[in-house]
Parts: sequence; C-alpha cells; structure tokens
Amino acid sequence: MPERRSAREVIALVADDFAEIPSPARRSGPDGPLAWQGYDASLARAAERTGEAESVVCGTAHVEGVRAVLIAFEFGFLGGSLGERTGDRLEAAYTYAREHRLPVVPLVATGGSRMQEGMLALTQLQRVARQSALTREAGLPQIAVLRDPTTGGGWATLGAGADVVLALPGAQVGFAGSRVRPPDADPAAYTAEAQVAAGAADAVVAEEELRDTLGRWLRLLTSTSSEPAPVPAPLGATELPGTGWDAVRRARSPERPRARAYLDAYFTDRVAVSGDRCGGTDPGMLCGFGERGGRTVAYAAQIGTATRPAGYRTASRLIRLADRLGIPVLTLVDTPGAANDAEAERQGAGAAIADLFVTVAAVRTPVTTLLIGEGGSGGALALAAPGNTYATPDSYFSVIAPESAAAILKRPPQEAEATADQLRIRPQDLVELGVVREPGT
Repeated sequence: MPERRSAREVIALVADDFAEIPSPARRSGPDGPLAWQGYDASLARAAERTGEAESVVCGTAHVEGVRAVLIAFEFGFLGGSLGERTGDRLEAAYTYAREHRLPVVPLVATGGSRMQEGMLALTQLQRVARQSALTREAGLPQIAVLRDPTTGGGWATLGAGADVVLALPGAQVGFAGSRVRPPDADPAAYTAEAQVAAGAADAVVAEEELRDTLGRWLRLLTSTSSEPAPVPAPLGATELPGTGWDAVRRARSPERPRARAYLDAYFTDRVAVSGDRCGGTDPGMLCGFGERGGRTVAYAAQIGTATRPAGYRTASRLIRLADRLGIPVLTLVDTPGAANDAEAERQGAGAAIADLFVTVAAVRTPVTTLLIGEGGSGGALALAAPGNTYATPDSYFSVIAPESAAAILKRPPQEAEATADQLRIRPQDLVELGVVREPGT
C-alpha cells in the first residue's frame, strides 16, 4: 500500500468544492461516557495530530460533476474508530443526503468501534445501519470506497452494506482486525483483492483512477428513468431457422455473437458489479450499469455457459438495486441451463434460481429481455421478463435441451433432432406460442 492519506487528502483526490456539514454538539462527562481514564487526553492528542475534531469528516462535494455527500474517515484519529460523536456525524450526513436527494460516498478507513466507549460505541453500528436503510428506502445510491484498513463494524456497515463497493489495491479489508485474528490466519484472505474474489466487493480501483471511476458510478446510478430499455438489434443471423434442430445448431455455434458483443454495441459506457455478497462470483453472468442514448440501463447477461448459483444471486442483487434506484433493466439470456453439478446443489442452486424468479416478477422498474442464444430450461427462464421477452434468429428456448428431452421420453439419441421440432423451440414458434414478442411490438 502507498502512504495512507488523511481524510482531507482523500477528499481532494476524488472531489471538488468540498463543504463540511455542521457537526452536532454532544456533551459528555470527564473521560467520556465510561469515565475511561485518560480518554480525554487521547482525544486531545488525536485532534492535535490530525487537525480534526473526530474520526470522520462529512460534507458535500462534486465528483466529476455529480454532487454527493462524502464521509471520509481519518485513520490518524484513534484508528478511525467509531464512538458516539462519530455516530452523531454519520447520522447528520445521511440525514442531509436524504433531505437534499444526494448519493452517499463513504471513504472508509477504520479499525472498528472505540474501546474507550465500550458498548455505547458498538451500538453506533445500529445507528449507521438505520441511516443506511432509510437512505436505501429513499432510493439514493451508496458507493463505498475501502481504504487501508477497513475492518470491524465499519466494514460490516458502511463498507459491505453499500450498494457498490470499490477498494484500493492492497487495502486490508475484513471483519476481523489484524490484532484479533487467529494466529494462523492467512493474511491474504483479509485483502481488497480477496474480498472481490469472494463476491463481497465489486472492484479494486487504483488511486489514480478513483475519481474517474467514482464519477462514472455516480453519474450512472443517479440517472433514473421509467421508460423500458430498448431491445438490442440482432448481431448474428438475420434469417429464421428452418427446423428446430437448425435453431439449436445456430445457438450453439461458436461463431454466434455472445453477450459481450451485444453489450459493446448497446452501451457507450458501462461499469460492472461483481459478486453475490454471499461468498461467490460467476464469470458466466455479466452484471452492471451502462449508458444508452444518454440514460442509464442496468444489465444482467449470460455468456453461454451453465449459470452458477452465484450468478443468479448476483443478477438478483443487480435487478433489486436497479428497481430501488428507478433504473430500467436489460437481460440477455444465453445458457444451456443452470449448473447441475454437486457443488452447485451445495451452493443452493434451487434457492438462487427461485429468488431470481421472484425478483424479476416483483420489480416495478421495466425489464426487457433478449434471447441471444441458448435458452435452456428454468435456468434461462429465470432471467426472462414475463411478457417482454424477444428472441434473435439464432436462438432457441426449450423446456429442456432436445437431447435431454429425448432421454426423458425414453427415445434413442438419434431422435433428438425430431424431438427439437416437436418441442417448437424456434424463435418463430415461440412467437406463435406467445412466449416471446415480435420485434417492434
């Protein structure tokens, strides 16, 4: 890690025209609420060393043109720890954000709760959680930046509880701080990179790229719309398949355009979310937010592989966030089906798929779906918008793969092609069945 920046330095790194939010006054007895001997002297030394009156600096600023509330931790002030006065400042910052309809950006660097205030310090986490929940209900985004270190309750509330979690390279990140971990714990598990790999954070961002990245996120997440996402134009075949098996062969062709090609053609800019926040990631599910025609569209796209439980959970997370922020969603369906190995079952495949079905069914924001390749069973249908799904000429949708259907019906393998016709899985068949919509309707 480079030299640790102060709260004011990190604010200057990412923002312009910072204006502090007034801090609430709080009276306390000598040496704090627990009368901890020497606590007042520790506070005085921390203030003299850092020039700050508390461990957080809260205010408003513009990040690449987007006004936001910034909460910057000063690690030099008692390790960026949370006490009652810290809680007062955090509550005031979140309240200001809601009153002025501003996104919140915690720039976190903390060792956790303040020992000299005991349980009163720990209960500040409940205050922070309440403020975060109210801000979510207000439809305002929260984007956390994890600095070094981000541990304890600060990670478990302001950090991990944010909608989007960015982290600086090499930052120490974990619920357990370095002094309270098991002696044989692998230090590599407590890093920003490890948290991204485990699905608990979205991306590691270099300091020199932080302002631009944060600005892109803020611009995209504060652009709301009630209009459905436009249907992407097909990039592959233009002629409809003659038979069901032709549709299968086209969808499985390695030359057919995949999700990344569609996303590149559809968006002028996009940023990705990663991870299910339950310990998993799936590179076969691409999720994020992009700019299309001057407005923001969220996307969840399968890339043609069997989708893992973490992929379904990440898509659910993405769609719920878009719904809360008032952003339309585009989903691209392309999978032979859900992963069906033993590990997928242990990771809760059924529950993950069920949650995605419910998420898509329950959202108020419009969801548009384009089937761009294979549509294999419920593992594909879970990502499809009921009544607003379209299909490209090089795609198919089936209750199950024709080969598997033939096996279930106790037919020989050579009858898979005929079974494909009987299943009526071609795009034109799906239109006739009312499963997908005609282009332009």
